[in-house]
Amino acid sequence: MSSQFALLKTRRFAPFFCTQFLGAFNDNLFKNALVVLLTFQATSWTTLTPEVLTNLAAGIFILPFFLFSATAGQLADKYDKALLARLTKLLEVVIMGFALLGFAIHSLEVLLLALFLLGLQSALFGPVKYAILPQHLREDELVGGNALVESGTFVAILVGTLAGGLLAAVAGATTWIAVAGLLVAVLGYLCSRGIPAAAAPVPELLVGLNPFTETWRNVGFARENRTIFLSILGISWFWLYGALFLAQFPVYAKSVLGGNETTVTLLLAVFTVGIGLGSLLCDRLSGGHVEIGLVPFGSIGLTIFGIDLAFASPDVVPAGAPLALAAILAMHETWRVLFDLFALGVFGGFFIVPLYALIQLRSVPAQRARIIAANNILNALFMVCGALAAAGLLGSGLSIPALFGIAALCNAAVAIYIYSLVPEFMLRFIAWLLIHTLYRLQQSGLANIPQDGPAVLVCNHVSFVDPIVIAAASRRPIRFVMDHRIYRMPLISFVFRHMHSIPIAPAREDAAMMEAAFEEVARALEEGELVAIFPEGRITDNGEINPFRPGVQRIVGRTPVAVIPMALQGLWGSFFSRKYGPAMSKPLRAGLFARIALSVAPPVAPEAATPEHLQEIVANLRGDWR
Repeated sequence: MSSQFALLKTRRFAPFFCTQFLGAFNDNLFKNALVVLLTFQATSWTTLTPEVLTNLAAGIFILPFFLFSATAGQLADKYDKALLARLTKLLEVVIMGFALLGFAIHSLEVLLLALFLLGLQSALFGPVKYAILPQHLREDELVGGNALVESGTFVAILVGTLAGGLLAAVAGATTWIAVAGLLVAVLGYLCSRGIPAAAAPVPELLVGLNPFTETWRNVGFARENRTIFLSILGISWFWLYGALFLAQFPVYAKSVLGGNETTVTLLLAVFTVGIGLGSLLCDRLSGGHVEIGLVPFGSIGLTIFGIDLAFASPDVVPAGAPLALAAILAMHETWRVLFDLFALGVFGGFFIVPLYALIQLRSVPAQRARIIAANNILNALFMVCGALAAAGLLGSGLSIPALFGIAALCNAAVAIYIYSLVPEFMLRFIAWLLIHTLYRLQQSGLANIPQDGPAVLVCNHVSFVDPIVIAAASRRPIRFVMDHRIYRMPLISFVFRHMHSIPIAPAREDAAMMEAAFEEVARALEEGELVAIFPEGRITDNGEINPFRPGVQRIVGRTPVAVIPMALQGLWGSFFSRKYGPAMSKPLRAGLFARIALSVAPPVAPEAATPEHLQEIVANLRGDWR
């Protein structure tokens, strides 16, 4: 059993997981049952069209996130998050009792108000849901925990949707929906009582009651770190994108595919299973750590399969609609639609899980809940705007498949914009592709690289892609000192520039550049960054380690920091090295898909970091690996 599933056996995770699972289940049971009722029985409730009603319901549920998330973030930073979880679950019980009243008196207004209140309850729980994870999980469990939460959330959406759709189709549907929602709310409260205490990081915080002032302040906390803020924008766009697709499924099933309530459930099932699978795969593909290189991979899939879904959708409603599920599945167009929805879900998981984990990991603990509240606020704003835009476009005559295609093109534009502002995402993607497609990287001793603070990394120099391989293995950004000619090489120069590499030249060639490089290294270390240098001064041309030069001594002499020796193995003889074929006396499998390794030794004190000592450590790390 993988470590992420082992978390489900622990008290620090399991009660919380069940609590959030049941909350998501209940939200979607009620919301989907209401939407299905309004789609297929609209005339008994209102004169509004089903297209407008479904998007109106989506907007009403999301609106409280925009209005009340700032207050929720303050509460989650001020009070024990386990206590807040229990209180919000009690509120859910009250709300479902109110929904029972709405069904009893057949009042659409009361039901929409209950939907709004469920959104409020979810908004209050949101900062607790994500801010509690870093308090109960280790860094190497954070991706796995987030993957379980995201996959669990979407499985809850699926099961809640199934239950809501089934209940909406039975006799006496309104009573069954309300009673089921009330029972699930009570069960969720009982689960919340098992969540371990999560101490308040800022118990002295004064809670501001003005939602607009506090919203602006929370967004300001998020904006202090550019990567965090743009990650929040990426998450917000994903929820707009995903919510836009989900909101159209009932009408899409009826008016495009020619199906009934069961078809709606099928579409939601395929989409949510895809997201659940994609979320769980994140932990495996990222090696248990936060790997933001998966984010561009996810955005590419979201665009490609969103566009294909638009083209795969039937142009004409099938004759004899509404059709039974068996008849829908007998049409070949349906299978392409289902595949696109499944792929959208999988790539959505790749996109969303690393972003959530990144925000949790890089947020200041004292502000984490308020930063997550800012995320929820922007999520809500984006989804409300998306719901309004979708309703407006559909109301003006745009077809649902065309809406999907436009959304997919917009997704590509948003992705390009974010990656242009924060190249770290795309650089990590390039590095991730390199070590997961061209090579198979084995890693050892990575825990010797400090999680924060400055250090100098030294490594033997085997190929032109050494910096990319090392960057892919490291969980922190690294600034590489490299020969100015390699820095300016076509194609890969783009990568090195955006990695903020430091070009250097020998003193005899350009003394000014060499001095400027050492000055930049000193500044980087003073600011707490990691700096990597290849002490050989050049790529090996025979597979052996060349003598180390004294540059490292000069660096740590000015800025005394730990030196971390590393050794790369297996790249000699590859396409990216100076020689093809065997190295030394033994042949190496150094072509595509070859096994390569990065070994990291314990830190060396600055006063002991002589060229000879460092070279000896690196040589020993290489050993007789083949």
